[in-house]
Amino acid sequence: MPLGALRSVYTVANDMDLMQAFYAEALELPLAFRDRDNWCQFKVGQFAFALSSPSEAATGARGSVVVFGATDVVALAQRIERLGGLHLSSRDMGSHGSVATFADPENNLFQIHARQST
Repeated sequence: MPLGALRSVYTVANDMDLMQAFYAEALELPLAFRDRDNWCQFKVGQFAFALSSPSEAATGARGSVVVFGATDVVALAQRIERLGGLHLSSRDMGSHGSVATFADPENNLFQIHARQST
């Protein structure tokens, strides 16, 4: 049987309040719901990005690399750094656009991908 749609991607978070505030402000992600300090889920287009407590995550899970799409990486990078994130690197992928790699306040990696302007 083939797989259905992608349901969600989650990052393991130790400080749910800190991480929720970071992703809500840095990437302007709308909160879908929060279950105390266990789970915090955001709406990203048709998909869900969530923060999981270590107890809710798969045993041994650490971090994730989520790639978010954006049009203005420079403005986003400034906001991410102001809110405690760290810009680690950027890469030009020619006709595929560019990707910038960041670390959130708990050092989980995520990337921002911008398609090349046509």
